Amino acid sequence: MRRALGVNTWVWASPVTDVRLSALAPLAREFGYAMLELPIEQPGDWSPEAAAGNLAEHDMEARIVGAMGAGRDLLDDSSRAATQDYLRHCVDVAVTLGSPTVAGPFTARTGRVWRMDAGERVAAIRDLRLAIAPVAAYAAERAVTLAIEPLNRYETSLINTVDQALDVLDPLLGDGTGVALALDTYHLNIEERDPAAAVRAAGRHCAVVQVCGNDRGPVGGDHTDWNALLDALDDIDYRGPLTLESFTADNDTIATAASIWRPLAESPDALARQSAAFLNDLHEQRSQAR
Repeated sequence: MRRALGVNTWVWASPVTDVRLSALAPLAREFGYAMLELPIEQPGDWSPEAAAGNLAEHDMEARIVGAMGAGRDLLDDSSRAATQDYLRHCVDVAVTLGSPTVAGPFTARTGRVWRMDAGERVAAIRDLRLAIAPVAAYAAERAVTLAIEPLNRYETSLINTVDQALDVLDPLLGDGTGVALALDTYHLNIEERDPAAAVRAAGRHCAVVQVCGNDRGPVGGDHTDWNALLDALDDIDYRGPLTLESFTADNDTIATAASIWRPLAESPDALARQSAAFLNDLHEQRSQAR
């Protein structure tokens, strides 16, 4: 199955602005991407209406991504209500841009790790389910899905693997519930003993797939078994785009959160161009082999 390609604006900029977006949309289109993944770091960084017009001009789709930065945490009593309001805002932006999903690690602030005994974990899972439920209902009413992303052990303590995500989110998963999973090959590479098997375990609950090299660099030339991954996506009938997610080192907050301590490619343009070329070539090879 040949899938469209998307790219996250974090490859080039953080935060993205209307001015940057007006230049990035045609550039990404030139490289072969049909969709831009747009992070909402702070509401107001960019105009949803302007973005919709810009993307339409270049015949591109949009996907919305949430950013769980400082002050956003569904497991913190002092931050929960504001985080829920932020996620509702993300849903509203998704509606404006026609994005079927809002993806992100919607549990706690990215980078907050803590130890839990069995009882504390049960309590955290209960609190998370209660916190997500009203936002999920809000999203479902608007035909938007919260695609919740497992992160590696260095970025969160609660949901690191697909199996954990399925367990924690079990009461909320299902058709029309407003909750699904977002899978990122970077985190799969760290946490899953068999990334392809993890994709198959996610099955119909997989709503978003983000890709990058195992080192957060370009797709291809790394040790990821990309054919095995695409086979697994075929098996679960995933028809959405493959979205390149990597990060600029120009923003201290993003670079620190994602541990970007060295250049991941010759340039952001090179990272995006190489990834698209590899994935397009791989799709072509697979089509010819069938």
